[in-house]
Amino acid sequence: MLTLDFNRLFADLQGYGWAFLRISGFLLLAPTFGATLVPRRIKLVFALAMTLVLAPLSPKTAPIDPLSATAFLTAAQQLLIGVVIAFVVQVVFDALVLAGQIVATTMGLGFATLIDPNRGASTAVVGQFYLILGTLLFLSIDGHIALLGVLADSVRVLPPGATTLGPENLLAVARWGGKIFEAGTLIALPAVVGLVLVNLALGIVSRAAPQLNLFAVGFPISMLLGFAMLMLSLPALHGSLERLFAEALGTAGRIIGTH
Repeated sequence: MLTLDFNRLFADLQGYGWAFLRISGFLLLAPTFGATLVPRRIKLVFALAMTLVLAPLSPKTAPIDPLSATAFLTAAQQLLIGVVIAFVVQVVFDALVLAGQIVATTMGLGFATLIDPNRGASTAVVGQFYLILGTLLFLSIDGHIALLGVLADSVRVLPPGATTLGPENLLAVARWGGKIFEAGTLIALPAVVGLVLVNLALGIVSRAAPQLNLFAVGFPISMLLGFAMLMLSLPALHGSLERLFAEALGTAGRIIGTH
């Protein structure tokens, strides 16, 4: 006679629900996957498909009363883990936007902005350029697949209710957030140094020939040489971004305890 174990069925369904919450938190900030341009229906289908794949990887845990305080804390835990994994990698893309803003301001294009549909705010066109390059490189090196691998490892290593992110993990996330300024400055440094030398040369010229209209001459020169600096710095940008993405994925793995 076939018997139905409702406790086992409830535990299995609850495991799928916890996995769905973690993936939903991941999609809030994940680069490429969580972009605002991606339709919500696509995100929902993707979250459901990933839930069916990842939920069986989680170790079996005791069912939790859905109306208890433990259930609400577990739900917040799952959302937090997904958000943290996505945030660690998203920091690299924010660093690219910051680098573009620094370069644009230095070369006199700080006023040239566009509305970034992914952020809903004005972003310098140079920052958009860096962001597009970073996204293409991230996809070309299979960074999106590696990011999903980190998410899958988190389901296996951090089962719902059993473990959570400790204060040392959250402190590591906060420290990693400072990478936005460090990496953004380093990415923009080659172009900024070249443009500073250009501005220094223009200052010397203006002192030698005061009658020269520096604004009429200096602005186009700074802009043209700024674009030249961007082109010359692109080969080095490729290697820097690969290292940053590898470091971000490694940091995400260490935070959830897989590295």
